[in-house]
Amino acid sequence: MEDFIVSARKYRPTTFDSVVGQSALTTTLKNAVRTGKLAHAYLFCGPRGVGKTTCARIFAKAINCEHPTADGEACNECESCRAFNEGRSLNIFELDAASNNSVDNMRKLTEQTAIPPQLGKYKVFIIDEVHMLSTAAFNAFLKTLEEPPSYVIFILATTEKHKILPTIISRCQIYDFERMNVQDTVAHLKSVAEREGIQYEEKALAFIAEKADGGMRDALSIFDQVVSYSQGNLTYEKTIEDLNELDADNYFRLVDLAVENRVTDIMLLVNDIVAKGFDPGHLINGLATHLRNVLMAKDPQTLPLLEVSQEQAAKYQDQALKCPTPFLYQGIKLLNRCDLNYRQSSNKRLLVEITLIQLAQATQPDDDDSAGRSPRRLKSLFRKLKKSLTPEAQQVAKPAADKAAPAAPAASVANPAPAAPATPKEPKKPAQPAAPAALKRQKSGFGMTFGSLLKQDTHAVVEEEETPVDAGDVHFTADELQLEWLAMCNRMPAKMRAMAYRLKNAQVHITEFPQVEVVLDNKLLLDEVEKIERRIRATLAQALHNSALTLTCRLARPDEIQELPTREKVLKQMLAQYDWLQPLINELQLERAD
Repeated sequence: MEDFIVSARKYRPTTFDSVVGQSALTTTLKNAVRTGKLAHAYLFCGPRGVGKTTCARIFAKAINCEHPTADGEACNECESCRAFNEGRSLNIFELDAASNNSVDNMRKLTEQTAIPPQLGKYKVFIIDEVHMLSTAAFNAFLKTLEEPPSYVIFILATTEKHKILPTIISRCQIYDFERMNVQDTVAHLKSVAEREGIQYEEKALAFIAEKADGGMRDALSIFDQVVSYSQGNLTYEKTIEDLNELDADNYFRLVDLAVENRVTDIMLLVNDIVAKGFDPGHLINGLATHLRNVLMAKDPQTLPLLEVSQEQAAKYQDQALKCPTPFLYQGIKLLNRCDLNYRQSSNKRLLVEITLIQLAQATQPDDDDSAGRSPRRLKSLFRKLKKSLTPEAQQVAKPAADKAAPAAPAASVANPAPAAPATPKEPKKPAQPAAPAALKRQKSGFGMTFGSLLKQDTHAVVEEEETPVDAGDVHFTADELQLEWLAMCNRMPAKMRAMAYRLKNAQVHITEFPQVEVVLDNKLLLDEVEKIERRIRATLAQALHNSALTLTCRLARPDEIQELPTREKVLKQMLAQYDWLQPLINELQLERAD
């Protein structure tokens, strides 16, 4: 029985032309051999398994060849080439810096450079994993590297160029090796399979190439493993079974189900995947990569970024047509967040299932509100509550219910007590004020909670200091001003939380429409507010739809300083002032936060 030699060694390139995926680099080296313009030191950089050490050996063999070919290849016939092929060359030395990284090792190497070559023109020293040398060893090597004898050439190889001292790098010609692309890897695997008489499916070879992640040595190692498992009949099914990898069709299926919002089918598919022994975290990572590939496939310019076979690229393009771009962005964000939280989660499967449910809901426009107050539900809520309004409030509420916007839930409710018939002699009772800011403007609503009144975001805080040109000239009341002021305070960023809390207790009123005055009870707060006064004015102008609004801030006089009201007191005052508020609280099922 013949000794088995792994494919990575058996089919290791012996000429420049047989090196896969590094054509520009090998051409440069061949030209250097052909013209005799050789540097004294070379640095080969790149990921593992892409041919750095192999090219170093081929280069060392070629520069010592007595009769190189016209294009710079070694002749393989002279004594120097035969000595190299038989492993008995005395002119080529290989040193593994991972295990020979001390100062003493470098001194011994330096001593060897003093002896001229006995056969051939050059002594070539190949130092692999050179980044593993200690700083002292680098310094001991530096002088020799800078001024070596004329017959000495150093070839340094590393996977981590950034760990090498800049003084070493500056003395070398640098060659950066590229990762193997899938097409080149598949072509080489085909060649090996045909030489070995192995039947194969191209889909299986493409999967191996993708799994190798740009390393030819890794690809050949995986190839040997799968060939051993499949007994010479390399199929896609046996490949993923041997490597315990999830079939890519599962990812295509998951995305199709998510786009169609079929949560139940997603849960069943996840259960089948987990039942086969696959880790849910592996599923999340694979699905994130899949969504990234789908996103790349949406644009012909980014399609070449897919390191997959042509067959797989076509499938990604087909699915990209079905997936909205915002869905892909949101999906990648959700999956990335799940991956970050996966290790800390005590119930990993539940975390994965929740993430996939959120992914499936990403294309549902009515489910984007966590409290269940979607635009459709808000309209229904308006119709239901409208029946309990007083006749005067109904006239105000009707246009609001018809114009409710998706991002602007609003409400105005009055008590359902029946109005007594008015007699001609009695003056008509004024209608109860009905939250004008929430009812008159399409993009306004309560911006408070019980803790900060009613919790509902309305407008974003304006970052610029200028009022938008479309702010308008809508008339606003003191109630509306107070409402939008509190809403603005609730939306201030976390770093301004302390200021926002104090601004809620400021006195804000209309002096002469549309002039707004803010009275503050201490000088430090006034100084802070004056720094952002123009932004506050722009925010209020946008929220109240009045571009003519002006804002002034001043310090309160002693007689104007009031006791700070508690949240409970504010709530009681509002409930006493607006009899439509309590039914709204009950209908929206809001909770008190004392």
